[in-house]
Amino acid sequence: MMSFVTDFDGTITDDDFFVYVKEAFLDDTALAPWNRYLAGEITHFDALKQMFGSIRVNEEELINLIKKVNVDKWVIPTFEMLHKAQIPIYIASAGCDYYIKLLIGHEIEKYGVTLVTNRSSYSQLSGLMIERLPKDSPFYNEEIGISKAGIVNHLLQGGKRVVFAGDGPPDFEPAKLADTVFAKKILLEKCEKEGLKTKKFNDYQDIYTFFESELAK
Repeated sequence: MMSFVTDFDGTITDDDFFVYVKEAFLDDTALAPWNRYLAGEITHFDALKQMFGSIRVNEEELINLIKKVNVDKWVIPTFEMLHKAQIPIYIASAGCDYYIKLLIGHEIEKYGVTLVTNRSSYSQLSGLMIERLPKDSPFYNEEIGISKAGIVNHLLQGGKRVVFAGDGPPDFEPAKLADTVFAKKILLEKCEKEGLKTKKFNDYQDIYTFFESELAK
């Protein structure tokens, strides 16, 4: 039986939520943790935690920004088709549940999607606070908070054929494990460089068409 694991930022959406936040709310001082991450001094999770925690706008303003994030129009039809076919769907995100649930929380519940991401809450006093999964979680990861490779492994061990979709550096490890990989942006470049067989995709219509064809067999 097939299963589907998808990244969120830049895969389901047009760009990372971090990019939206950076352009709207963060100055050079607030962005300093990202430079420390790029220099290998702190983890990806800790960089996001510090930057998101520096946001000090009222919540309505943050929500209005989140509503500007573009969700691929083929995502929901894909989820609907897979749900009808009883194919497990996982969203694996190094971001956080605050903005993911605001964007597609209704659909996550409606189509039985398992969301694996960092937990979060917002207040104007403390910013957007994110927390890793508990250390005893099978999907815990110190670097980004959640283990995308752990999700893929879990499904493979359960006898599932895993289709994975992603776009960024944290998606390479799960891509190496998956049976079928849809890649774009940095992930595509990395897979091509390492000789990992992938399917290039421009938007979720390519993924929808793939599953439609597989289910018709």
